[in-house]
Amino acid sequence: MPYPASVAQEISLFRSRIQNRWFDDVTLRVLESILVSKDVQASIGIRSVLKQFMRSESLVIFCEIAEESLEIKLLCTEFLIRVFAVICDVKSCLALRYEALVLRDERATAHTWLQVSSKEWLTFAEHSLENGYYSIANQACEKALMSFRVNRVVHSEMDGVFDDVHVITKIKRLKDTALLKKSSHSVQALAESHLKQKIIEQSTQHLAPSFEAQKGSTRFRSGVMKHNLRRLHEHRRLTKLP
Repeated sequence: MPYPASVAQEISLFRSRIQNRWFDDVTLRVLESILVSKDVQASIGIRSVLKQFMRSESLVIFCEIAEESLEIKLLCTEFLIRVFAVICDVKSCLALRYEALVLRDERATAHTWLQVSSKEWLTFAEHSLENGYYSIANQACEKALMSFRVNRVVHSEMDGVFDDVHVITKIKRLKDTALLKKSSHSVQALAESHLKQKIIEQSTQHLAPSFEAQKGSTRFRSGVMKHNLRRLHEHRRLTKLP
């Protein structure tokens, strides 16, 4: 749909800043100004256009920074997460957040400042669960438990034991919820698939008698026509006799 000139100009400015790799607060403010004070229908259309553009552009960006330092990769990822959050692309936002956490987790052995806390994993698991990404939520809970246990080995003081029990209980409860919802979702999908198959089978069964009847009717009409033709030929033959 066509947008007012001012909106089109703002979108063009945002695209230009992203393509020129201006990953800063100014670019975010331009994006926010595009979406502010728009009616619902226009906002949905604009978000869809921006979502498509950013998903495509983010792939290009990650190819460009493949050989860059870890710090650059994390900074770019964090900026893109903020962009996707503004345009309400929850799926992309969570996917990038997970990749950033995993990347930090993998490098934490050599760089302790990158270590992902159990609280970070737990928060991510809660967000994933709220948005229906149950498998990711389950994986994040496992990461949270692992991070918590590693941290307790390093800091093995007895203070805060009751807090530790509370945290572990919370993580396990969230993990159980994620697994239950994942299982329920799988069962529901299976049930829907089975129901769809039954409907197709029933439709086929209903069509089969009709098709057979149609074939029988066609054969009957063909037989009648052949019989009438034979009688006509016989009548003509008899009329020609002296």
